[in-house]
Amino acid sequence: MTDFSYDTILSSMTGDGVRTIALNRPNSLNAMNRRLIDDVAIAFDDANRDPQTRAIIFTGKGRAFCAGDDRHEHVHPETEAEARDLVDAIQRATVAIVFGAKPVVGAINGWAVGGGFEWAINCDFPIWAESAKGFFPEVSLNLFVTGAVTSLLPAIAGPLKAREMLFLGQRYPAAELHDCGVAWKVVPDADLQTEAAKVAAQLAHLPTLSVRAMKRVLNQATAGALHRALEQETEATVAGFLDPETTRLLKQF
Repeated sequence: MTDFSYDTILSSMTGDGVRTIALNRPNSLNAMNRRLIDDVAIAFDDANRDPQTRAIIFTGKGRAFCAGDDRHEHVHPETEAEARDLVDAIQRATVAIVFGAKPVVGAINGWAVGGGFEWAINCDFPIWAESAKGFFPEVSLNLFVTGAVTSLLPAIAGPLKAREMLFLGQRYPAAELHDCGVAWKVVPDADLQTEAAKVAAQLAHLPTLSVRAMKRVLNQATAGALHRALEQETEATVAGFLDPETTRLLKQF
């Protein structure tokens, strides 16, 4: 059984072909620093290359799935190249999740904020705990969203709901996210990991060829829009990171 090791992620495998990728910065509510962002992309690439992995569970250790940007470690980029390198790394993680060959079951616990909310939306089967909440603070922080959510969210929740979520930064409980299609299932907190494991095992026991073909073809139908969204989000986010006002607002958040 293949083992992978990362600084900020726990990766474990069960005998039924299910790999769990768990964000592991619990003392920071799994907030995104550069190491975590890079590790997510690497861990998903490793899982998608691993022949023993047939389905993936994506979750967070501790009290949150991911609390967004780690404002305590945020450093204002000095050059456009520095800002672009960071944003490209964020987008690489989404590409690994969305366009990777293996189906991804999200087990969303606690807060999913900003980039963490994006990762939850990137999952193929996002299961949310009843107490979990998500929101996008980016516009209020002089920033922009990433993760192709400018394409994914209108398609999932409708353009008006997507505008509300992206512009206004309201905080949404899991039940409301289920009502608008962002959460596939909502389960009691105590049942979250069990339900995710059940769905992942079901996916892992399906024929590999057809499962991978289904994910690939479904993604290809919207691939052009997703790649354009990633490119345009990158430009807007780079501009936001370069503005000193963004750093001031992040420190206050």
